[in-house]
Amino acid sequence: MDTTLPAPFITQALRDLDAWVAHFRDAEIPVLGSTADALEAMRANEDDVDANLIGEMVADDPLMTLKVLAYASTHRPPRLITDVETVTAAVVMMGISPFFGNFGRQPAIEDRLAGEPEALEGVGEVLRRAHRAAQFALSFAVHRMDHDAAVIYEATLLHDFAEMLLWCHAPTLALRIRTAQKADPTLRSHVVQQQVLNIQLFDLQQALMRAWALPELLIRITDDRHARHPSVQNVMLAVRLARHSAESWDNPAIPDDIAALSQLLNLSVPATLQFVRDIES
Repeated sequence: MDTTLPAPFITQALRDLDAWVAHFRDAEIPVLGSTADALEAMRANEDDVDANLIGEMVADDPLMTLKVLAYASTHRPPRLITDVETVTAAVVMMGISPFFGNFGRQPAIEDRLAGEPEALEGVGEVLRRAHRAAQFALSFAVHRMDHDAAVIYEATLLHDFAEMLLWCHAPTLALRIRTAQKADPTLRSHVVQQQVLNIQLFDLQQALMRAWALPELLIRITDDRHARHPSVQNVMLAVRLARHSAESWDNPAIPDDIAALSQLLNLSVPATLQFVRDIES
């Protein structure tokens, strides 16, 4: 029986980006309880499991995806000169038995935040948005016949992983940010993050991806500063659309999203709107 106590929550902002990176680089990453349970079910039937099954199981869980890719990137054999860009490829590299050996019983987000119902609700919102955005992004990439569609899906799934980690490790601070933005919808995310955390989550995310030596393609297409690249646009527009349509399709920002997306997909605006609505049907 594991008697290890979970790490205490961060209740005050760390001093700078380096301090945040140092904390999260080695922190335990909890995953969805359903993922933890599915992993144990697969472990019990290891002989019937292959890399594709594991990849499909992990595909809807951003933090487990992050965990597997980070482990694979930091434990890559010297003979392997190409990046491991997907969970399935990471499991193939490790092998099935070593994968289960490397990933024992996983801590669940639901257990981690059992005493923090508002934080559990907050991380749930981010996870649902990430999953929806990833489905949008994959459909856009397939329409565009992008050869990196699988990586685009993962990049979109991981686009807000720093916010997820914040909810799991510093729920009080994450809640303070959300409360401030709900009180003032015009408050920009990067401004309130800097005020509450002494950093911006985008910078933390990029720094962590480099600290974990994640695939260069994954880092590049999650970097909104490279917005001219079609793969980055694919990710950005999927994330924006998922965020703006989270509650309804009446959000005033959606027409601009659809107009930009129509150019990326080379479709008319009405056809683009129908395409997007069909994804959810």
